[in-house]
Amino acid sequence: MNRNHKLTLTEAVALAVGTMIGASIFSIFGLGVKLAGVNLPWAFLLSGIYAMAVAYSYAVLGRKIISGAGPMAFILKGLGDNLLTGTLSILYWFGFVVSIALFAKGFAGYFLPLFHLPETPFYHDLVMAGLVLFFTALNFFGSKAVGRAEFWIVLVKVSILLLFIVAGFHSIHWEWLHPQWDTEHLKGMLNASIVFFLSYMGFGLVTNASEHMKNPQKNVPRAIFISIFIVMAIYVGISVVTLGNLSVPEIIRASENALAVAAKPFLGEWGFLLVSVGALFSIGSAMNATIYGGANIAYALARNGFLPEHFERKVWFGAPAGLYITAGLGLFLALFFNLNGIASITTAVTTVIYLFVLISHYKNIDKFGGKKWLVFLNLLILIFVFICLMRYQWQTEKDAFIAGWLIFGAAFLLEYVYRRYGKRDFSRSRVFKTH
Repeated sequence: MNRNHKLTLTEAVALAVGTMIGASIFSIFGLGVKLAGVNLPWAFLLSGIYAMAVAYSYAVLGRKIISGAGPMAFILKGLGDNLLTGTLSILYWFGFVVSIALFAKGFAGYFLPLFHLPETPFYHDLVMAGLVLFFTALNFFGSKAVGRAEFWIVLVKVSILLLFIVAGFHSIHWEWLHPQWDTEHLKGMLNASIVFFLSYMGFGLVTNASEHMKNPQKNVPRAIFISIFIVMAIYVGISVVTLGNLSVPEIIRASENALAVAAKPFLGEWGFLLVSVGALFSIGSAMNATIYGGANIAYALARNGFLPEHFERKVWFGAPAGLYITAGLGLFLALFFNLNGIASITTAVTTVIYLFVLISHYKNIDKFGGKKWLVFLNLLILIFVFICLMRYQWQTEKDAFIAGWLIFGAAFLLEYVYRRYGKRDFSRSRVFKTH
């Protein structure tokens, strides 16, 4: 095993792209068209702008604060060690756990019909367990194995998506793509941009990998922006090709497998196979990157006192216990819980983390650099996004809205009990490496 391998810029970009292009582009594309109609490409561009607003602070802070804790290290520098930062740490780590469960369920949903296996609970559970165990085992071998595997998996899935874009480009009906700027369509475009904001959230994983990267002072900002631009181009390209080959009503009717249906005019029956394989590789790469990121954040937070010390202990194959706890808990959620609505909850949690990263950057602008007016503008943009997200959840997923705030409250209570009654060593150093 080589746990001292340093990720290259290419491997770091692959980790971020692998996380961003997960299952959502395949599973909720139809919802995006239902909301935004022909304005969907503009919704993806708007989502990318939201991501860039956050990415600026991640890039500036990430080249100065080198830590596997990623954004939690940024928040700790800005707000100090208190009940709020402890609560956010629990929520941030739990977001990785939930993502593992969601990816496992999504993978089984595509895998079983593709290989004509019975879609029974037993086979669903078997596929989910096999997927989580495979990528957990890959993490035994450290960042070298994870980085190289991620590069090749992402290369395959991006190649499939580019084939979809290039093949479909020649049969586009351009007259179908004229945007509509009336109030109703603008409102739908805004809602779609909020929904697809989740699809850009993987860029932050670069900062979690900074301790294991070559020349992180330069490569962290580069990896963040390169990955966002790649994903933005792919999302816009896919939406243009799909809307140019299928009418909006046809896409909405085929909302569960819209991309597969859209591929038929130019790829025939191979379109279903192409999209299904692309979905499997997309979810697989997202799972690989998420388990790696979740293990890193668990180890870093435990090392600095925000999670129990057991998370940082080296156990089987020299890997930290946090790897097994994170992956195991994710599999447990996938096997025994209905996760409907959980995706929108993780979006809310991640958006809150983003907000506090920007607040921390604004408070420490003189120390870590950056343009104060730009950080303030980005913070206003993100506050607007969060308000729109809360409004959208309240209108469409009221149960998820309530559950999200209950999860916030539970994390706060857990952190309070942990601080007051646990044997946590508050004298331990919580100083992350800065440059």
